[in-house]
Amino acid sequence: MLKYLLLLIPNVISLAVLSQSQAPINLQTKNTSLVLTVGGNNRLYQSYLGPRLAAPAEVEKLSGGREVYLTAGMENQFEPAIRLVHEDGNPSLELKYVSHNTQQEGTTSTTRIVLKDSVYPVEVVLQYKVYFNEDVITCSATIQHHEKKPVRLTQYASTMLHFSADNYWLTQFHGDWAREVNMVEEKLTNGIKSIESKLGTRANFYQTPAFFLSLNNPATETSGELIAGTLAWTGNFQFTFEIDQRNQLRVRPGINPFASDYTLQPGEVFTTPEFTFTYSNQGKGQASRNLHRWARNYAVLDGKGPRLTLLNNWEATYFNFNEEKLIELFDGAKQLGVDLFLLDDGWFGNAFPRNDDKAGLGDWQENKSKLPNGIGRLVQEAEKKGIKFGIWLEPEMVNPKSELYQKHPDWILRLPNRPENLARNQLVLDLTNPKVQDFVFSIVDDMLTKNPGVAFIKWDCNRSMTNAYSAYLKEKQSHLFIEYTRCLYKVMERIRAKYPHLPVMLCSGGGGRTDYGGLKYFTEFWPSDNTDGLERIFIQWGYSYFFPANTIAAHITSMGKGQSLKFRTDVAMSGKLGYDIRVNEFTPQELQFSQEAVKTYKRISDIIWLGDLYRIISPYEENRSVVMYVNENKSKAILFNYILNVRRKDIFTRVQLQGLDPKKKYRIKEINLFPGTKAGNPDNDKVFTGDYLMTVGINLTPGKVTSLTSNVFEITEE
Repeated sequence: MLKYLLLLIPNVISLAVLSQSQAPINLQTKNTSLVLTVGGNNRLYQSYLGPRLAAPAEVEKLSGGREVYLTAGMENQFEPAIRLVHEDGNPSLELKYVSHNTQQEGTTSTTRIVLKDSVYPVEVVLQYKVYFNEDVITCSATIQHHEKKPVRLTQYASTMLHFSADNYWLTQFHGDWAREVNMVEEKLTNGIKSIESKLGTRANFYQTPAFFLSLNNPATETSGELIAGTLAWTGNFQFTFEIDQRNQLRVRPGINPFASDYTLQPGEVFTTPEFTFTYSNQGKGQASRNLHRWARNYAVLDGKGPRLTLLNNWEATYFNFNEEKLIELFDGAKQLGVDLFLLDDGWFGNAFPRNDDKAGLGDWQENKSKLPNGIGRLVQEAEKKGIKFGIWLEPEMVNPKSELYQKHPDWILRLPNRPENLARNQLVLDLTNPKVQDFVFSIVDDMLTKNPGVAFIKWDCNRSMTNAYSAYLKEKQSHLFIEYTRCLYKVMERIRAKYPHLPVMLCSGGGGRTDYGGLKYFTEFWPSDNTDGLERIFIQWGYSYFFPANTIAAHITSMGKGQSLKFRTDVAMSGKLGYDIRVNEFTPQELQFSQEAVKTYKRISDIIWLGDLYRIISPYEENRSVVMYVNENKSKAILFNYILNVRRKDIFTRVQLQGLDPKKKYRIKEINLFPGTKAGNPDNDKVFTGDYLMTVGINLTPGKVTSLTSNVFEITEE
């Protein structure tokens, strides 16, 4: 078994000799150890990252390795974690260990390691938070100085991890609007591979800030050594993977320093976002389950709390609606049995009515011709129907055709002396300006103060930054990308201080914002505007590597040619179920099916939302997809089987299940059947041992099938 022990490696970097006065710093989870040591030169080194070292004596033997937070300007010839230019123009930094302390809180611990330059008054504190039971570690750095004048930061990674293996395999996720998180795996070669964003807002539009790094060989779902990593930052990010001449790999995650030199004032603290990673020697599936448990317990707002099923009006009306038409649509939500009706775009603007996407953004008053009695009446009418009411907002954006644009041109990000560059007919507000922060906060606060019955918000962000310039920041334009994200968090802190548990969906033209920096303020995210059931199998598969099912909003719509309502419903049920469809166009059978599906989903949702996910058959590898959720005590499971194309060799092979207790007996029963149909599986409603199901397996799709069919099975301990 490979252990990432970096000892006695000749290199241009001076290697450490273990200091006799300082014992190793052992950052240890239930199954992982990350060991840092202090060398005789008082620099800090990563000496080990791998399976947990249980014996303290083994840890004490460790020494040497690679410098944890590589600096620029000294003898290092590779990409640094930090580059700082002092007030006198000297671009060097040497960080030496001073002290560390660890604070324990339940099963988590936080270790802070103080490093200082030997010549200049610069201090870097490396922070490691260890989530013992979840096998997750987060890393960040705070940078501070006490020179007489400002210094300039040009690189500032959250951490740096080092690996030594024969080969390295990187799994990354890329895409575009409506085709998010396409998975690609490639072998890394010498040089630098970079995954990054320069988009400001909607930063995850093309690249997802998450990856797998497999060591020696490509990892599978159930085997192989790897780390899964992601950055908690809703802005420009950068991951670099650099293999040197000795085949050693450095992984450097953090904020993208592109156009973002940061002028750090004396005494000011610069804190990097947290990089979150988990190590697994049991494949990608175990890494995902680690991250899911961590996310539900610590990283997502109300991560283990209830979620609302909803009906959205967008597909039924688009911009064309009025008060009475919306109230009629409430009947559809009532019929379905969902919890909430969500009013989407188009409800605001008077001087510039929001009748399409060309006008109205920024003018957040109810459109009097559409809603003469305001949001208040809609809330009241929804409550009469026994459902809650939610609303769509895009608070960070403005249309040139708006009163806000006319009154506050200085509130808008745009270059002087250049034509405006519009995307979706809109511009980005300058959130670095405190007045704009107050304005954005007031949009939410005024809505909820005037209409306390509003129970859900969809927070959208439909364009990235181009031609961006802040009139407020003036000469500090290189702070814009960083300050924008910080100020977004400031606004969200204010909202959460007053409305701590209001469900809010994080949306950005689909999956433009999918990160744990944002999700501590939000309860879920909108993965993609592509709701085609077939496409969503791939999209939800990709997101499932890093995010639990209760964060991945999955709506049933009419998108997708040749797809039955059952197929689209079965796909959506594997995430956080919702609807955006014309309920009044359902046939009686479709309405009956959907009503029962909502009831079924509410009954089984705790298994899907809180259970362990096992991705059994990948749509990237076969013409079907099988995923399975198992509850904590392995007494219940829900299995989803999707047929993407009819190829006999794929469809009729047995599927070995995962995650069950081999000693328990389980009854398998197909659920979510369409009215008038029966389960066609001869094993339906039969009992098997967990050992049989995981070793021999069962045929999930016997008999005649056609493309784009699906099954949902409930597996219950007898």
